[in-house]
Amino acid sequence: MSQPERPTILFIIASDPRTSHRPAEAIRVAAGVGVWKRADVIVYFSGPAILALGEWVDELKEDDNYTRYLPLLAELGRPFLVPLGAPELMELGETQFRIESISESSLAKLAMGANSIHRF
Repeated sequence: MSQPERPTILFIIASDPRTSHRPAEAIRVAAGVGVWKRADVIVYFSGPAILALGEWVDELKEDDNYTRYLPLLAELGRPFLVPLGAPELMELGETQFRIESISESSLAKLAMGANSIHRF
């Protein structure tokens, strides 16, 4: 008997982590969902939220959530997604995470296939 397919949960994070706690909270929630491996968790960062993937997270609100939970999400094996040509990528410095740039149409396809979408 085959295993049922896991639901897909898409987290879209666009808030500015320099001024808002919402990106850190999104990462904490996504990691909490992902570690149970009962759902396929996809995390997409856009705009200033991309800075959460960078080298200098100590300058962001609730920085401990990034250092604690981003590595857990990375261990799930999916890259973190960002928009093609995002200028914020140039501001990341050294990043330890695998990042993949995708088009808006690719994001739309992911969203259409997701069972749940959470926007922060």
